[in-house]
Amino acid sequence: MFSGLHGMSRSDADLAQEALTQEGTYRFPSFSASDAVTLGLSLRKRFRASHRHAKGKGLVLSIQSIAGHTLFSCTVGDLGHFSGYADVGLDSWSCLEAMIEVVKRTGHSSFYVEKGMNALGKTPKQMPGLQGDVRVQGGVLAFPIWLENAPICPVAVIACYSGSSQDDHNLVVNSVRDYLNKLLRDGRAGASVTMPIPSIASVPPPRPESRSVSARHDYQNHRHHGQRPTSWQEWNLPEVTTAASEYTRPETPYDEHDD
Repeated sequence: MFSGLHGMSRSDADLAQEALTQEGTYRFPSFSASDAVTLGLSLRKRFRASHRHAKGKGLVLSIQSIAGHTLFSCTVGDLGHFSGYADVGLDSWSCLEAMIEVVKRTGHSSFYVEKGMNALGKTPKQMPGLQGDVRVQGGVLAFPIWLENAPICPVAVIACYSGSSQDDHNLVVNSVRDYLNKLLRDGRAGASVTMPIPSIASVPPPRPESRSVSARHDYQNHRHHGQRPTSWQEWNLPEVTTAASEYTRPETPYDEHDD
């Protein structure tokens, strides 16, 4: 996306290149709603154990499918924290959605887009596709979730906001890396994902045919000589007789008639 990073501002260019490498490295073998919940809880736990949260910082976190379906969402901290700067405001979620839009439009993490723009000395208005309801800067982070065998587009987005895009980027990337390592240890990473085999109800064996052997033989002879039986009698099928029912329907007034 940013082909002119070389020779530009070293720090921002390096950070952008590192973010791009992380996007290509940390890819999932599959990603389900269960993965989103597990990863979301891991992110929440990491942030709660951080020194930022100990100082009163808050966090809003969302994991969505690329189509916008919410898979995980939570808030860490309160708007009325005693420290006065909990970073959980009434507009936190709208900021998060604006940052998610960056991933949907570019296919890259907002941190990569932010640092790449800074390295090139560009503003969002000067970048194609970043106009409108998007937010590239302002302490919000959105990171794409890619599948190993699906290079077309990301399948989901992780977004969090705590006031520092650098810290949030490190939080998300480290959590994704550790989760993928766990999948690798469990033997799931790199394995082909298959749909579960549907269970088939047991079917009782067919009942013995009622036709006689000679009847089948006669039918096969007709087929062999290219002849079609003109009636059931030519097949020599056994006659089916039905015993008369002992039950007799009582007459109704509608059955009465004049002869």
